[in-house]
Amino acid sequence: MVVWNMMLMMNEKTTTVMGFAPAAVISRRSVSSFSTGSTSSRMAIPTDLPDSLEDAAEIAALSTKDFAAVSGLNGRCRVDFDTSVGDETYTTLKASTEFMQKYVSALIYAMVPGALERTQDRIMTLSQTRIELQTALAEEESEEESDRVNELKQILASHGASTLKEWEGPKIRVYFPDEGSAALARRDWTLEFIPTFCLEFSSCGGIQWQDISKDIVHLYFCPKASESEFVEEALNTAEVKLADQLKLSIFVNPNLVDMGVTGFGMAGRMLRERLIDNLVPIYYLRTLPWGALTRLYPNQFTVWQEDTDNEETGYRMIKSMDRLPSNPEVEDIYDFENGNADDPSQQKGFGLLDAIGDFVLGMTRL
Repeated sequence: MVVWNMMLMMNEKTTTVMGFAPAAVISRRSVSSFSTGSTSSRMAIPTDLPDSLEDAAEIAALSTKDFAAVSGLNGRCRVDFDTSVGDETYTTLKASTEFMQKYVSALIYAMVPGALERTQDRIMTLSQTRIELQTALAEEESEEESDRVNELKQILASHGASTLKEWEGPKIRVYFPDEGSAALARRDWTLEFIPTFCLEFSSCGGIQWQDISKDIVHLYFCPKASESEFVEEALNTAEVKLADQLKLSIFVNPNLVDMGVTGFGMAGRMLRERLIDNLVPIYYLRTLPWGALTRLYPNQFTVWQEDTDNEETGYRMIKSMDRLPSNPEVEDIYDFENGNADDPSQQKGFGLLDAIGDFVLGMTRL
């Protein structure tokens, strides 16, 4: 039995971590393929937990690539990643930025032709530059450094960017909620860790002056209800202008329905029908105080519970289903598993208060 361990830091101010180790032995790489097996057999497969933050990002990227292959052009999907366990110390944007960086990086290598080879060439150049610089410094007798030494130092300081020709291939564009967060990304998302040569940063709102003619994937990172009008317009415009090349529009941790902005009435319902309901959830991971809920498309949503008696894995699967359960349903699944409630599948209803709570929590999760 394969043991997977995952340590995710909830935030910078706490030492609480969660370790994942799924009990079932299922190859995630093999089950992510859509080319084999019937739909019913694939949908019956539960989803395993990743073994690290980076692993989760890579799995999500591979799932995105596979979905693009079967959805055709102008596909729409969503990725949800939440390891906060209800801690509101950080905004959703900040809490999921590290995952987003790793996900975008893996997505570029999976979907942008030539990006991986270009990065490999850059790494090779940096390696050769370090060797040449060490040799040059050892042989340099003058106190004044030569032009070549300065040039080598510049190459290393730019992480090899100064040696790269202008990228003329396809690009991936990330839309941030506002220009401030987009500007921070332009500063902090560096070539050292992310292939930024084929990555563009935009914001929701304002004047859109960027050239999107080479874009093949658009990501909307943590769009809020206040940006819903812009997002919908940008989405529709891109699908018309780039109809023959836009592979996917991906929503990462969207929160497009809000009582204070769109409401939960007719306006919210129409927005969900036009935009949200059409988003296919291709990857979902949410940590819980006692476990986790995850899903890798087209497999099932799976609830995992910590199991200290299981020395080999530390977790056990307690429920797998073909739809995303609401928060009250997840708690009912946990209570039933631990003998604190009746089987939720046999209950005829939660009662009026539970039904209202289910509705509100379900809406806020969108």
